[in-house]
Amino acid sequence: MNHSHIIVVGAGIVGLAHARAAARRGHSVTILDVDTAPRGASVRNFGHACITGQTDDFAELAAAGRDQWIAAAAESGFWAAETGAYVVATSHAQMAVLEQARLSKAPGAIDLLTPERLATAVTGDPHARLRGAVGGAHLTADLRVDPRTAAPRLAQTLAAASAIELRTGVRVGRVGDGVVETNRGTFTADHVIVCTGHQLPALFPELAAEAGLVECALSMALAATPEHIRTDAAILSRTSLLRYDAFATMPAAEAVRDEVARSAPELLAVGANVMFGPRPDGTIIIGDSHVYGENVDPFLPESTTEVLLAEAAAVLDQPTGFSIRQRWQGVYASSESRPLIVESVDERTTVATVATGIGMTIAFGLAERTLAGIRRADRPAA
Repeated sequence: MNHSHIIVVGAGIVGLAHARAAARRGHSVTILDVDTAPRGASVRNFGHACITGQTDDFAELAAAGRDQWIAAAAESGFWAAETGAYVVATSHAQMAVLEQARLSKAPGAIDLLTPERLATAVTGDPHARLRGAVGGAHLTADLRVDPRTAAPRLAQTLAAASAIELRTGVRVGRVGDGVVETNRGTFTADHVIVCTGHQLPALFPELAAEAGLVECALSMALAATPEHIRTDAAILSRTSLLRYDAFATMPAAEAVRDEVARSAPELLAVGANVMFGPRPDGTIIIGDSHVYGENVDPFLPESTTEVLLAEAAAVLDQPTGFSIRQRWQGVYASSESRPLIVESVDERTTVATVATGIGMTIAFGLAERTLAGIRRADRPAA
């Protein structure tokens, strides 16, 4: 029988962050996952740690994990950039949201930009202008990673550590009281942490049902980065102000929602968050839409993609459109009532699931909190 101090079920970014946090505390760790490499939410996203966009508990977790992201990148050799993020505002109502959000944050967290400063930051050209932009903001604490390489390289680094064993091709059937039964035998641990995201119902259906857990599917695309875009930072738009709580909870956000409903109701109809994630290889991630269901349809309507790309072209002032390289469906766990499911199922089992679209943002902060809360987490078992 295979025994470890800590077993982590799930090798996405949340699971990997928990494994790393456990190993840093001196625990022996076994990571179990059915896939040979990350292929779910951890690689299908923008690679944007939207630290500034969070409020309350999520803001604390995002801030707590920021340094861990940077340290993990140095350890594993994946690309991470302290670029912040830029918001392109195309109306004074959007600027009002940014101003209110600025006042709600610590000094320097949000730097309001004139149209000229915004265009210079995004294009690198002091004479450039983004058509339609009336201003914007720099979210100074936000981070960028490449989602295609961050989780896989972190997994490789952890697997090479003497105290960590990564077992792939392992399908977990039951977890309880420190015992994990799988198709590859039985594993035991002093404590088991379950980080399976939207697949949580397969192991703990009652917990998932109580939380109202569903799947959220996203339409996303990869394109060649337009020649005039020279920043590595994420770029957010007016619909982003309706998705991230630090903006969406501001009094002025209602005016932006009304504005979008009048001028582009199709964006609200697909749950759009039109934003961009430049990658170091010269490509840019464009997304996204949001559809919710217990089991989401795997097929991507072209009409949704057309809505997103039309808005994307307007935001980046790209009238010729984009050279699309790939399209895919993103997916993550979602719950309206419990966006963070951290539950002690029994004395030796903890579920840690991010049931909203900020897993990349809070993974490391959540891992630190989870390990601190587990009995004997600061002292490896004998």
